[in-house]
Amino acid sequence: MSWTPEHEQQRQDGQYGQGGQHWQYGQYGHQVDPGYRQQYEQPPYEQSVPYAEQSPYEQPVPYAEAIPYEEQWPYVPEESSPYVPEEPGTVATEVPPAGDGEEAVAAPPAPRGRSGGRDRYFDALRAVALVRVVTYHTFGWAWAGLVFPSMGVMFALAGTLMAKSLERPALAVVRGRLRRLLPPFWFWGLFVVMAMLIHGWMPGWQIVFWIVPVGDPPGSRWGEQAWEILWYLRTYLWFVLLSPLLLNTFRRAPIPVLLLSLVPIVVFQYGWQPPDGRLGSALTDLATYLFCWLLGFAHREGTLRRLKPAAVVLASAAALAYGAWYALAHQAEYGTYDLDDIPLAQAFWSAGFVTALMYFKARHDVDFAWLARFRRLDRTVTIFNGRAVTIYLWHEVALILAVPLIDRFWNVPAFEKWLPLESQWFMFAVGWLLIWIAIPLFGWVEDVAARKRPRLLP
Repeated sequence: MSWTPEHEQQRQDGQYGQGGQHWQYGQYGHQVDPGYRQQYEQPPYEQSVPYAEQSPYEQPVPYAEAIPYEEQWPYVPEESSPYVPEEPGTVATEVPPAGDGEEAVAAPPAPRGRSGGRDRYFDALRAVALVRVVTYHTFGWAWAGLVFPSMGVMFALAGTLMAKSLERPALAVVRGRLRRLLPPFWFWGLFVVMAMLIHGWMPGWQIVFWIVPVGDPPGSRWGEQAWEILWYLRTYLWFVLLSPLLLNTFRRAPIPVLLLSLVPIVVFQYGWQPPDGRLGSALTDLATYLFCWLLGFAHREGTLRRLKPAAVVLASAAALAYGAWYALAHQAEYGTYDLDDIPLAQAFWSAGFVTALMYFKARHDVDFAWLARFRRLDRTVTIFNGRAVTIYLWHEVALILAVPLIDRFWNVPAFEKWLPLESQWFMFAVGWLLIWIAIPLFGWVEDVAARKRPRLLP
């Protein structure tokens, strides 16, 4: 019911006065109990100013005469991030450990396209590096290091994660790295040492390096193919121990320290020769990959992002050119152009190659989020990163076991007829099959080392 002039006249005549018995309609025209007015008594309308002359903002607007909905002020919601539905597998979880042993932290909610909040660009590089390592140890291609210097890439990624972790107390970070690295190494070493002992090896006091590999662990010639890869763990361990000092020095003068990090390997090549043995090997490997480790610091600290593209491209190209020239020009001296046998060439080629990869990441903030669209590939990259230590340690054992296993295949006429048993590619495939068997069998040790619930697959 709408408010009419008759109702207004009745109100002025007092028929709707205080406590009146003719009060039949409420504020919006609804019929109410006559006693309602007595219970909820309200003051009468202002009499000093005629009703019609009152401000429109003071007039009680009847329901039927209310402002149309379309003419009201539009509702403006508060700004908020648009809702983006998460794709399967993007729920934030605890970050799985990678091959360099970074600390597991609670990951923030993952943006669209990322898996578990991890940087898929770095994860993809680590996966490619591991594949290249297995490929090189299968075929022995000298040019493999020129195509992708896997060890330089892995040290750079480890340096980035180490710089991130050192935002916390240094002692706790170093202790956490050792806790993640040593148990998988001990577990693997138990099998290798026992096998060498069975085959007549008798160790001396140097067996302590199988407990803490600050030096090359000793071994027999029979098991050399298995234990020769431990130089990487030894070098990584020393970088971890030195990182608090290195990061503090780097922060004082980032660019000069980064450039001067190539000086030690030049001195070792043209000046002072490191001594033979464990000390000399450790110093040479540290000097070879020091630039890559500090380059990881530069990426984490934002130093790379601030550099001009022209300067980075020029420096990267110069390092690549010098490394390739030295390797090719000294083939007669080393008997090969394999970078693994030429530390100076390895240092400069890795420096130029990894600089380009890390600067591309820093400059364009690429994250390889497209991997989430290929579930099997994305899952494979996840497994490679969650079991990187297992893959690296056990891949040589898998390749060793692939040889006698293939020899058994020759005794099966169907296998001899239809399978390429003499091909290295077949050995490569069998090696990977054994690696995938080792991942669920032995990979859980990485979870135990990280103080997480053991899983067959990460």
